[in-house]
Formats: sequence, structure tokens, C-alpha cells
Amino acid sequence: MNKPEIHQAAIRDVVFGAGVKVVEPCNLYGCTIGDDCFVGPFTEIQKGVVIGARTRVQSHAFVCELVTIGDDCFIGHGVMFINDTFSTGGPARGRKELWRETVIGNRVSIGSNATILPVKIADDVVIGAGSVVTKDITTAGTYAGNPARRL
Repeated sequence: MNKPEIHQAAIRDVVFGAGVKVVEPCNLYGCTIGDDCFVGPFTEIQKGVVIGARTRVQSHAFVCELVTIGDDCFIGHGVMFINDTFSTGGPARGRKELWRETVIGNRVSIGSNATILPVKIADDVVIGAGSVVTKDITTAGTYAGNPARRL
């Protein structure tokens, strides 16, 4: 019988601001989390991610490499960030030069189960639950749907 290679969920190499609350289990590594943030259970925040002050990342969220989230944001339950656009017709398979970044402004709220592709989202935006954001959002407002459109 073969034994798998097992990796434990862990919190390692994280720069935490003051007053951060983390609920385990979660997998946080190589990221920066600002003052007074909350990170819920069953989340993964990967290396290089920067999360601004007073931002809440709810349970089951996945924040991949190349994501920056501003101050005073809300990331709902099960929100998924994507950095691989399958630009070659399939997954990048570790070729990081094919990945793209996501930049979320300040005071952005993203509803549960939204999917955020590599985009830029302006300040003061609300993304409805279950939405798929495929293009940059440059104007404050409320967006929903697949693809997400301004309401």
C-alpha cells in the first residue's frame, strides 16, 4: 500500500497587523494581513497576498497568489479568487508567468460564492452573491450576475 505525501494546514510566515482574529483550521502562508482583520475557518490565503486593515475574510474563501485586497473590505463565505485564466487553452501547470493579478479597492464587499477572475475593482463596490467578475470594475456601484454587470 502506497502512502501519500501529507501536508498539514498551517499558519506560517505570515505578517500580522495588530488585533487580527483567525479561526482555525485555515491555511495561511507567506501573506500579509492588516490591523483588525478577521479570517474565518477553512480559508486559504496564499503567499504574496496582501489584505488591508479591517477586512473580513469569511469561511471557506480561497485567496490565491497575486491578490491584493484593500481596507475595510468584506469577502463573503466561499469566495474564490482565480489567477490562472487558462490563456493557453488549459491550466498554466505552475507556469507563473501566465498568471494574472487581482487588485481589490477599499470598502469593497463581495457576496458569498462569488468568483473573481484577475481584475481590478474600484473602491466602494458591492459584488452580489454568486456573481462571476470577468472584467475590471472602474465605477463604484453594485454588480451582480454571470458575468457581473452594474445594476
